[in-house]
Amino acid sequence: MKAVGSALIAVGLMSTSLLHPPAARAVSVLFARSDSCYKDLVTDVWDIGRDARNYQGDNAVICHPPCRAWGRLRRWAKPRTDEKALALFAVDEVRRCGGVLEHPYGSTLWGAAQLPLPGHTDDWGGFTILVEQGWWDHPAPKPTYLYIAGCRKSDLPELPVKLHRAAGRTLDLSPADRERTPPAFAEFLLRVASMCRAPQLHGSRLAVTATAVAGCNTEPAPAAVTAADKRAAFKRWAVGL
Repeated sequence: MKAVGSALIAVGLMSTSLLHPPAARAVSVLFARSDSCYKDLVTDVWDIGRDARNYQGDNAVICHPPCRAWGRLRRWAKPRTDEKALALFAVDEVRRCGGVLEHPYGSTLWGAAQLPLPGHTDDWGGFTILVEQGWWDHPAPKPTYLYIAGCRKSDLPELPVKLHRAAGRTLDLSPADRERTPPAFAEFLLRVASMCRAPQLHGSRLAVTATAVAGCNTEPAPAAVTAADKRAAFKRWAVGL
């Protein structure tokens, strides 16, 4: 918690104000769960049935691309063959339309897509902040990176930083509960995305090719992984949260 607080102080996000907020934009949510709380909050939600890769709109976007191929347990993940590229598509959409991309703290997407770490800015004016979803009532702390393009850090709403971390453990949650976005967090992301403008492009789109996606992880998969190996690895990771 102290490390997260220090990171927030360093980028000036512990206390911000909206003296002259820009007019709100319509927001589309890409890569939502089929039972997502966003469906009660906004009209344009793209779940697996709609396939967010078909999105061609110009609303601001919130992107929740699948993370298992990019996260700290990726060596044991079994994503679909086309799944990893969805995150690269999401980066392009945030840079095209303006908005927010959410992924776990430690996601290798940041290196693969050259996303800026907290305290830095990329060629699209995008920046990253580190939050904990426990601040918005997720049962576990769930440290999370938010890549934001189209607004300034000083435009962001105040973060509801809590002195005590959420008491739950990721290990104790079902896969669905680990994945679900807390409604209060969804409302925060909608507020952020609605103030984002389409960034002025200063770079090219990512090359979402099979070769590029395959090269994002360099570590080899284990020769043989048992169910006990997976449970032990997940337990070590969850305890660290």
